[in-house]
Amino acid sequence: MELTLLLWILAVALIVIGTAGLVLPVMPGAPVLFAGLLVAAWADNFAYVGWGTLIVLGILALLTYVADFAATAFGAKRFGASNRAIVGAALGGLIGIFFGLPGILVGPFVGAVIGELSAQRSLDAATRAGIGATIGLALGAAAKLALAFSMLGIFAVARFF
Repeated sequence: MELTLLLWILAVALIVIGTAGLVLPVMPGAPVLFAGLLVAAWADNFAYVGWGTLIVLGILALLTYVADFAATAFGAKRFGASNRAIVGAALGGLIGIFFGLPGILVGPFVGAVIGELSAQRSLDAATRAGIGATIGLALGAAAKLALAFSMLGIFAVARFF
């Protein structure tokens, strides 16, 4: 097989895996998606997609992490969470990664509740903070997908138009 074809096959595989990784906790989605786009640009010897476009794509990939943490913190804060609950939600999300999909979904909630309870707040306030963190997690996933589709769109425009 020709090298260019192998590079395109690798690029498509990385793009698909990276996009799935944005919502599944198995792998880091944004870096894998970016790697796929980088390999696709390399397959064309960077003739269509240059370093400027790749830098923009890299920044968007980094923003997926910012969006994820910011959305979880925003959701918790919007529901009246204390700073401890926000930190707890972030830590719960990080720890939850090691427990697969259930951990990703429940981790921010549990972390926010524990953080809120450690701030001597009521169970009702802690539950509201946990719900807010979970809603923020969903908003973060939506923001990550929006950034990923923006990356794909920018790449497609640079490559085909």
